[in-house]
Amino acid sequence: MQIKRLKLSGFKSFVDATELRIEPGLTGIVGPNGCGKSNLLEAIRWVMGESSAKSMRGAGMEDVIFAGTASRPQRDFAEVSLLTVQEQGELFNAVEVGADGELEVTRRIERGAGSAYRANGKDVRAKDVALIFADAATGPHSPALVSQGRIAAVIAARPQERRAMLEEAAGIAGLHVRRKDAEQKLRAAETNLARLDEILLDMDARANALRRQAKAAERYIRLSDQIRVAEGRALFARWREANASAEAARAEARQADAAVAAAQEGQAAAAAHGNTNHRRDCRNRARNQSTGAGAAQAETKSQAGGEEGTAEKTKAAAGATEAGTGAGSGRRAAAATQTKAQTETQAEAES
Repeated sequence: MQIKRLKLSGFKSFVDATELRIEPGLTGIVGPNGCGKSNLLEAIRWVMGESSAKSMRGAGMEDVIFAGTASRPQRDFAEVSLLTVQEQGELFNAVEVGADGELEVTRRIERGAGSAYRANGKDVRAKDVALIFADAATGPHSPALVSQGRIAAVIAARPQERRAMLEEAAGIAGLHVRRKDAEQKLRAAETNLARLDEILLDMDARANALRRQAKAAERYIRLSDQIRVAEGRALFARWREANASAEAARAEARQADAAVAAAQEGQAAAAAHGNTNHRRDCRNRARNQSTGAGAAQAETKSQAGGEEGTAEKTKAAAGATEAGTGAGSGRRAAAATQTKAQTETQAEAES
């Protein structure tokens, strides 16, 4: 892989858009201290996927954005683009390379939004960018990128660090990255399988509990049906008893109505009998009055005629007395008969 161009905009001290062309041969940057020479190397490492803010000499990754000066305001984003050319035999599986073999990788960061990567104008993952440069035997931590103090670190490096540098120089760093990725996927798969076993055990326990609940529900439904049938039969029996009681009460009511009607008829007959006796009494009183009048006439005749009249008068008086006694006895008998009839009617009505 050959780097052809580096473009910076809003990255650290490069507030304006700056383009650095790297021509074939040796390209050098000369300037006084503080002019931004180290910022160029950090921009290359940053676009290659550097994720450590400490390596960028900042407290946070947003510190790579131009913070502003007394005369210029701060920027809200920083963007770095790196144009590379694929050499013969290089294959990038993570992204598609153009027909001319050029690959432009862009990284952009915004305040509060994080970083985003693009490769030839398409959005890609940071992992894909790391694999691109790992396959090309380079990257943000490649020994080919020598920054301040890097020489002393290489000299004082431990055997493991030296081995990593040799592997990267040999071009097998990408294999180690893929191996690490594969191992992480295997561990994640094992974790998922273990979790799946736990879920299956939990589901089996729940299924057993649901089976028991289903049996209990079936038994409840069966008992509910039996209880409903028993309650229906009990209600029907009570209704039948109530209906029989109602029929008996209606029969008794009819009998009572018949007894009341009979009592009313008896009372009416007694009243009619009393009226008959009253009429008889009236006739007897009229007869007595007629008899009294005849007796008075007989007395007058007897007074005028003498002893014969006196005898006839005595007979008439005796007849009048006998008739009055008979009339009083008839009235008393009629009253007794009426009282007896009323007593029998009342007794029948009460029964």
